[in-house]
Amino acid sequence: MKDKPQLRFWQIWNMSFGFLGIQYGFGLQQANMSPIFRYLNADESAIPILWLAGPVTGLLVQPIIGALSDKTWSKRWGRRKPYFLVGALVTSFALIMMPNSSALWMAASLMWLLDAGLNITMEPFRAFIGDKLNMQQRNLGFAVQSFFVGFGQTLANLMPFILPVFGIAVAASGTNHIPDFVKYSFYIGGVAILASVFWTMYTTTEYPPENMEEFERLKKEKPGVLHAFADVIDAFRHMPATMKQLWWVKFFTWYGLPLMWQYLSLAIARHAFNAPDATTNPVGFAKGLEWSNLCFALFNVGCFGISFLLPPIAARLGRRSTHAVFLTIGGLGFLSMLFSHDKYVFLAGMTLVGLAWGSIMSMPYVMLSTSVPKERMGVYMGLFNGFIVVPQIINNMTIGFLYETVLNNDPRNALALCGVCLILAAGACFLVKESPKAEEVAFPIGAGGH
Repeated sequence: MKDKPQLRFWQIWNMSFGFLGIQYGFGLQQANMSPIFRYLNADESAIPILWLAGPVTGLLVQPIIGALSDKTWSKRWGRRKPYFLVGALVTSFALIMMPNSSALWMAASLMWLLDAGLNITMEPFRAFIGDKLNMQQRNLGFAVQSFFVGFGQTLANLMPFILPVFGIAVAASGTNHIPDFVKYSFYIGGVAILASVFWTMYTTTEYPPENMEEFERLKKEKPGVLHAFADVIDAFRHMPATMKQLWWVKFFTWYGLPLMWQYLSLAIARHAFNAPDATTNPVGFAKGLEWSNLCFALFNVGCFGISFLLPPIAARLGRRSTHAVFLTIGGLGFLSMLFSHDKYVFLAGMTLVGLAWGSIMSMPYVMLSTSVPKERMGVYMGLFNGFIVVPQIINNMTIGFLYETVLNNDPRNALALCGVCLILAAGACFLVKESPKAEEVAFPIGAGGH
């Protein structure tokens, strides 16, 4: 079977450029949704259940989109591009509407729509790496996507510091009013995801199925969403051993990580700015939101700063050991926040967590992509997303009960729990035995690029 040709660096860059807009949208969501919910009078203990939209839509959408896109092909639109476009349009609409929410139910509903759009767009970008790149270049492909994860989210997080240059206020105009910088950040996000996805669609071609006759036969035999469900179930039953072994790594990682997005902003506002909510200290609460965006920016700088160094590090240590090291660093970053009320401690801790995030967004996918059949790359990438969203659903359903008791009604304790979870995930890495095929893949990019 003929291997895929080597692509130039800028071809790989262009094929992943749409990830920039997707991750800008994720960055806005991660740093701002809990404060938006609090501005609309949500209780702190109810925050996790309001975040349920993300994992549930991911669980439902990504495997189905993966299976459908595996069976999609047209000369004009290709295989993954139709899903890029639909997801980008839905996401753009939700981003523009979100900061204009007038009630909690409206923001919560738009959260569901936003996550559905992001998931429709993101899953095909993961499968795109398997479609377009040969085995030797997949490490670089996932590293480039990891770079865009960090860079796109950093841009989103720096908006509180960029927009005031153009006269846009950071502080809220009144008690429980969403600040203008949040509104304009979301408007920019609505444009950014469309522009970046269109760029990828314009600059990148897709390869047709290798055996078109067989592809057309399977497409006629198994059309539609119902057969997509059947494909997902069949893929689950025949899951590769490496994928099964990654479950506990992903479980501990993704049970813990939602706590960061749910409670970082609230922990900083309470402990660094003496603002437990937007009513008792609206100025401090707005400053806490601003500082949390800076913390997320440093988090993402850590992510894209390490992304191109991960392949040579993994070539020396091995992938599972590399992932374990960086998960431990992230766990220690969260635990360090317990020991001071200084806002700079949060900043330093989140920079360490960003190093772990770079590994989380690349290493497991490289291990997975070398262990699954390439003709089912989309459905397995979507199914692997279940390893991310199921732990999040469990988090969303349980943290509300733990918050008042185990976590003592303190958002900073939630961050410490996240740190413990990352350290447990690091230990679980040593349960993973990579396939021989995975061990043979070279890391061709040296110190991080061409």
